[in-house]
Amino acid sequence: MINKRWYDSDPILKEALELLRLSPDDTKSEAASFMLKLQEQVASDVLEHVYEIIDTYQGKGNRWYDNDPMMLKGVELLRNAPANIQRIAALKLLVALEQKSFDGVELS
Repeated sequence: MINKRWYDSDPILKEALELLRLSPDDTKSEAASFMLKLQEQVASDVLEHVYEIIDTYQGKGNRWYDNDPMMLKGVELLRNAPANIQRIAALKLLVALEQKSFDGVELS
């Protein structure tokens, strides 16, 4: 089976982003704030690439997160983070979404 989305190959990422997609707007906002903390853990060239993606897709793409600038930035940071950081963030995101609370959830 060929994966269509960048996160389909990792079951944890897939589950976390699918749960996020189905979450209410206030939960999405909290999740985006959580994912934006990835900025502190990625290289400047990654940040530059993320901003290019935002300029290209914001409000124009077909993905569920393209119309929300904060969510677009958060998801793209997650997408471009190093694999080890991506996995940790996805696990914490999944747990917080399942618990319906981001209180005390940190990336470090």
